[in-house]
Amino acid sequence: MKRKAINIHQHLIDRCLLNDAKAQFEIYKLYYKAMYNTSLRIVGNVEDAEDVMQEAFLKVFRKINSYEGEVSFGAWLKRIVINHSIDYLKKRKMVFNELSANENRLPDNGSEPEMEENISVDEIKKAMDELSHGYRVVLSLILFEGYDHEEVSEILGIKNATSRSQFLRARNKLKEILINRRSKNNVAII
Repeated sequence: MKRKAINIHQHLIDRCLLNDAKAQFEIYKLYYKAMYNTSLRIVGNVEDAEDVMQEAFLKVFRKINSYEGEVSFGAWLKRIVINHSIDYLKKRKMVFNELSANENRLPDNGSEPEMEENISVDEIKKAMDELSHGYRVVLSLILFEGYDHEEVSEILGIKNATSRSQFLRARNKLKEILINRRSKNNVAII
């Protein structure tokens, strides 16, 4: 028998099951910012993230009776937001490219420039905006959302090796963007 997750907002969830608009609004206020940030990291556009959020919350409130409590409500909601964000990108023809066997290796230690560790979160977010949708999604799911490659491959419907290769390419492209930005501003990072 699976154990139910403890939800600190269970009283609100119970009221949402009864279509209580005030409880729905409270849930929305509690989770909106975190879920919006998750969607924004994936879709990469403020307006698109807003649209995805509205659709995701509408679905949550329509389907709240399917929440079984096996994971926290926040984790269940986050999965819906991630899925909606990815579905949105798929409609916009997000592409994942597989690497050839020799490209799928990790680089030697000496082949990549070393970066200082004093890179701000804002710098990383701005650099991620320059990545393709496919790179940004895989990087976001692994680095920010905490999924592993097996979970990413399942979520995105891609091979595990493709998740790994996209992550390697995305990480390297992100480093390249950060290095180029710093060198344009005459700031040493090597």
